[in-house]
Amino acid sequence: MFRNLLKNTDYILIVTILLLFVIGVFAIYSAGYGDTDSGNTEYQRQIMWFAVVCVIAIFLWAIDTSMFEFFGYALYGINLILLILVLAMPSVFGASSWFRIGGLSYQPSELMKIGYILCAAKVMTMYTENKESPQPDKRKSIILLLVMALLFIVPFVLIILQPDFGTALVYIMITAFMIFKLGIKYRYIIVGLLIAIVLLPMVYNFLPEHAKARIDVFLNPELDPLGDGYNAIQSKIAVGAGMLFGTGFLEGSQTQYDYLPVQSSDFIFSVISEEMGFIVSALVVILYLVLLLRILRTASLAKDRYTSFVAVGIAGMFAFHFIENIGMSIGLLPITGVPLPFVSYGGSNLLTSGIAIGIILNISARKSQNVFFG
Repeated sequence: MFRNLLKNTDYILIVTILLLFVIGVFAIYSAGYGDTDSGNTEYQRQIMWFAVVCVIAIFLWAIDTSMFEFFGYALYGINLILLILVLAMPSVFGASSWFRIGGLSYQPSELMKIGYILCAAKVMTMYTENKESPQPDKRKSIILLLVMALLFIVPFVLIILQPDFGTALVYIMITAFMIFKLGIKYRYIIVGLLIAIVLLPMVYNFLPEHAKARIDVFLNPELDPLGDGYNAIQSKIAVGAGMLFGTGFLEGSQTQYDYLPVQSSDFIFSVISEEMGFIVSALVVILYLVLLLRILRTASLAKDRYTSFVAVGIAGMFAFHFIENIGMSIGLLPITGVPLPFVSYGGSNLLTSGIAIGIILNISARKSQNVFFG
């Protein structure tokens, strides 16, 4: 059995993850190089977290796929309770998103992504099976649609209340990918996009002031260069300073003099661009494209609809993190606190990303066609 699993395991995906992690560790080390207060321990913690994540990923790769449903219900239920409780926690960077116990911290909205994907995939599988039955039960279809909506709305609203708009948007991307896989007609997608465009100005009016400020400075950072526009300006300076080959490892002025905010996590791509240059930053983009293509390929080769839905949802999660983090670093998208998976510092996101990859490796290894050579 294990021989077949090893044969079908997606080694291209594994190598891609390892390369991203190695680049990330160097960038995290550089970002904390001049931090005499913490003793530059973030890269060490990242390595330790990665070792733990590898063990979890191997476990998920080896177990039977039928266990995913149980894990989905457990993760969704536990983290739903934690999302309610976390609202009473002290605000950090303007959001009550974290539980902090000693030197450890946990963000329930992270693992909720996996719980949501696994639960939504199950409901969508039941919905498609019902629709394709000889005599579809319309009442059952409506109930399943309502369950799908509820699965999304409850965590989405709780995350908005923190408020953490960046993480909330991840759930929209996950849902969009899975609905597209569900086979929604293109006219509904177009109508939905048109409605969203029309509603955007109305939504803007209901946003809190700090969220409005982020949008305003995204459109024109010079409105408040020392306040809300500072992060965007400094990030673009760092990216531009790297040019083709970079300023050199530990030689970036924006990084080493702490002009870049939250540089080991949110703006890690700016650190890479400044010190390692366009060549390495372009390599990071290529690696993420490879990662997404391998996950989508796994979805297309999955042995059943459920695992295919799961893989597509995971692809949506990684796609949003990749697009938003790099987009905000180069000034193409508004700034949110969305990390770059396997590259940014942070245990919660690394754990979530590692679990997601463990699930993908499980799905790919159980397909009769060899995913590596096929």
